[in-house]
Amino acid sequence: MTGPVVKAELHCHIEGAIPPALARAQAKRYGVDTASFIAGDRYVWNDFTTFMAAYDGAAALFRTPEDYALLAEVYLAELDVAGAIYSEIFVSPDHARTAGLSAEAYIEGLAEGIARAKDKSGIECRMIVVGVRHLGADAVEGAARFAAARPHPLITGFGMAGEERFGRVADYARAFDIARDAGLGITIHAGELVGPESVRDALNVVRPSRIGHGVRAIEDPDLVRRLADEGTVLEVCPGSNIALNVFPDFAAHPFRRLMDAGVKVTLASDDPPFFDTSLAREYELGSEAFGLSDDQLRDVTRTAIEAAFVDEPTRQALLAKL
Repeated sequence: MTGPVVKAELHCHIEGAIPPALARAQAKRYGVDTASFIAGDRYVWNDFTTFMAAYDGAAALFRTPEDYALLAEVYLAELDVAGAIYSEIFVSPDHARTAGLSAEAYIEGLAEGIARAKDKSGIECRMIVVGVRHLGADAVEGAARFAAARPHPLITGFGMAGEERFGRVADYARAFDIARDAGLGITIHAGELVGPESVRDALNVVRPSRIGHGVRAIEDPDLVRRLADEGTVLEVCPGSNIALNVFPDFAAHPFRRLMDAGVKVTLASDDPPFFDTSLAREYELGSEAFGLSDDQLRDVTRTAIEAAFVDEPTRQALLAKL
């Protein structure tokens, strides 16, 4: 095959995708001083706690449906330039409420931005509602009930993000049952800040078709074989993993080892500007750091589209573009 590698992304938090320039424009509009978390064209943080503070500071600059429409449109335009044909974004009703918006208004704003981007470029996008783990089981169940009510047709999945070291996976089982019973796709963050036991618990309790990150599974060969045998897809975010010191460098990152072991893996950017990355950069890393050929990168995209939370006609239309 020849031509540029078509891309797809399954793991990006929309509030984590705010370009610093857009954050500064929003801050000027609302009269907010961003010196504590933006310096020049970069977010400022040095550990997970200060990363979350910068993330929340940027998110707080988006307060209306139109603000969120602008954010979605800007991000998807960036992906289109990078050659992406599909995106899934994690959306958080809890962040909406913190911003003073109803969850419904938040979703409608994002959906408007998604529609604008699709009109301009044809890029497809879906929303995955996430519960925030460290807010507790009741909050995560509330997010699941919101998603299960299907407030917008672009909401096609449910997941859980937040502080992985908080609580047990079993504490959140009911939330995932609610989402699954509503026919939503299921994903969960696991095996990032916590080791392989986090991935094993997710598989046993939540039974997801996909796992966000999951890379610490490499520490348990039996678990790696199970992932391969069961066909569970890992939404891998190498740039994020290195930025958060999950692994010391790309040479130590297990992406290629997982792939060679038969695990289904995809590439994604997580919170791109916070980690000095982008979807384009993650695909470059696939080539430069992990030695993937263009055909192998296309296979990564194919895996993402086959695992996407979309209806079958949309999936087949996307696969036809590879």
